[in-house]
Order: sequence, then C-alpha cells, then structure tokens
Amino acid sequence: MIAQPQPPIAVLTRRRVLQGTLRIGVGLLAWHQGWPHLRTALAQKGEPSGQMMWAIHVTIAPTWFDPAETPGGITPFMFLYALHDALVKPMPENPMSPCLATSWSESADGLTYDFALRQGVKFHNGDPFTAEDVQFSFERYKGSGATDLKQRVKAVEIVTPSQVRFHLHKPWPDFLTFYATPATGAAWIVPKKYVEKVGNEGFKNHPIGLGPYRFVSHQPGIEVVFEAHAEYWRKMPHVKRLVMKGVPEPTTRLAMLKRQEADVAYGVYGIVAEEIQRDPHLQLQPAVGQTVQWVVFTHEQYNAKSPWADQRVRLAANHAVNRQAINEAETLGYSVLSGSIVPRAFEYAVPLEPYAYDPQKAKQLLTEAGYPQGFDMGELRCGKVDTSLSMVSWASEGGPP
Repeated sequence: MIAQPQPPIAVLTRRRVLQGTLRIGVGLLAWHQGWPHLRTALAQKGEPSGQMMWAIHVTIAPTWFDPAETPGGITPFMFLYALHDALVKPMPENPMSPCLATSWSESADGLTYDFALRQGVKFHNGDPFTAEDVQFSFERYKGSGATDLKQRVKAVEIVTPSQVRFHLHKPWPDFLTFYATPATGAAWIVPKKYVEKVGNEGFKNHPIGLGPYRFVSHQPGIEVVFEAHAEYWRKMPHVKRLVMKGVPEPTTRLAMLKRQEADVAYGVYGIVAEEIQRDPHLQLQPAVGQTVQWVVFTHEQYNAKSPWADQRVRLAANHAVNRQAINEAETLGYSVLSGSIVPRAFEYAVPLEPYAYDPQKAKQLLTEAGYPQGFDMGELRCGKVDTSLSMVSWASEGGPP
C-alpha cells in the first residue's frame, strides 16, 4: 500500500476587467495595483465589484447545488460554500465553526444535541431562516451519509423557532463528525417553503440559499453564474459576479489563464504546473489539504495462490516505489508523503512514515519470496487525482499582498 497526499493546484491571474478588491477563498486578497483611487472608493462604499472567472477541473453537475444530494466527495463544496450555509461547517480558524448555529451542546447522557440558531438571517428570496428549515433539511437529506445518520438520529425536534434538538437512539460520539463536516454535508440548510413550492427538480434548476452568493444562471455541465448577496450575515463579498466554468482539460485551463479569460484555475499538475512556474505573469502557490492517493492490493492479498499473499512481496513493492520522484513529477514536490491512508490532520491519526525507496532491498525481498526475476502483476488502474483543493497564483505585477 502506498499513500501520498496530493495538493490539487489552482492558478489566479489578474485581468484588466477586475477593478477593485478581490477576495479569493477565505482571508486571501489580491488587487490591481494600478487603481488605488478606485480601490479606496470601493472600500468606502463597501460595495461588491467586478467579475471573477474560475476555470474548474470538473463538469458541473446540477445535483451539486443541492445539499441533500451531497456525495462522498469534497468537490460539490465549492458550490455549497458559495450558495448555501450550514449550522456548523469547517472554516479556516476551526474545522467545526459556528455558522447558522451560534452554539450547541451535548446532553450528559449523549442522547441529545441542542443547537441555538442565528437570528435575523434570511434566504436569498427573503424568507426568514428558522428551526423548521433545519428539521426539513435533515429529513430530505439523502446524500452519502444518509443511512448512518438516519439510523442513529431518532428525531429532530423544534424546541423554539430559534432552537432545534437532535435526539439519538443511543450515544454516538461521532455525530458531529458526520453531521457538521464535509463527511456528509447534512448540516447545510435549504428553505423549506421554497423547496415545497418548486419541488426538488425546481430547486436544482434555481437553488435558493443562505450563502454569500445567490444563483443567477446555469448552463448544464458548462458554467454557473453567481452574484454577491448584499445581505449575507457574515460579511459582504468583495467580488460582485462569480462565474465557475467547467474545463476538464488542464492545458485548456492554462490557455485560458494566459489569454486572461480566467482568473482562477484548479487542478494543474506536472508539466502544466511547470509551465506556470516559467510564466513571469503567473505565480503558483500550494495549499496542501487532506486528500490522500494510494494503491492497494487487498483483492489479491487474501488469494493464497497470488504472489501478493506473501508479505515480503508487498513490502518489496513499497520499497520499489520512489514516492518523492512521483511527488516532484506530479505536484512539483509540494505533496506531503505519508505511510497511511488516514490524513495526519485527522484527530487520533497515527503519523506513519512511508517506506524508504530502496530498490536493492526490494530485489532481495522478491528473491527471498521466490521471485528473483519478478513476476507479471497484471493490470493496475488508478483513479484520477482528486483536485478539490488548490494552488493559487497572482499576476506578477505587484505580486500578492
């Protein structure tokens, strides 16, 4: 088994149409140094301005606009963070930050969780956010964690319009881990009245949320357009119009950056990333996340007739793989090598180191196992690298702040 976290990569370039202050993600700012007077004027007015185009690595699926259908992957959350909000969700300062819930508590017996809800928050269509929306959102949730959650959660009680209580069948220490993190997306809230009015398909075609951006339009599979929601409870966005365009081919995303047709691009690896490093107008910045890539042979390990049933063969394979060379070729050396499929950032994870690259030891182990000349292992297929996080780049003039 070989584990290697891979930091997906994105690139940001400054376009002439972007006037004023631009916020990328959370806490990262870029601005055009040539227009200080305009930047000052916009800061005084406090108004969103300009447009930002993101060239993303996937074909956009309308199901990603609906928290109820969140699959077991991180990709949809780039849309959820723009459109919607959750009771509790990961933020830069805390993996479980209070958002629509200002606080929560667990009973002494571990059977109930109470959430105090934020007051005065409204959906994009003006409907007030209440406990009914929390109850409704959980009941309609059917994403990848629905089975576990609904088998363990007995009921969601509306205590008051600003307080909800989750009742469990029995104590479950992992409740918040499943409910309030990207493990499921079940804590993200949708408007009950609106969904009941337009139906599930109508909601996917025109979602209404509580996030910093409201839905404007969508070309299926191609692009989605958002506009800043001036009444977002946390902070008004800096960028007025946000366009996410699905561009699966990395060289096309790179070309869009060079032609100043895109401001941000995700998922540029290997020679594409190297080309970005050579471009004086682009700067690459890694953001190493918790995605782990690995190869595993468990389907053969328990077959007594297979060479992989011998521990020495499996150990030889580990010593034969040059993880650092793969790291440098794919992510320019920014990945963090690991000896486990469990990310080190996870609570209670054991920080196992990877096996050392040692071809001679690998040959010795194969010889001891009876395969001095090696053997044909058959076909091996690996999935594409997950590109859910990012590297970010600024235009060179002035550089990042």
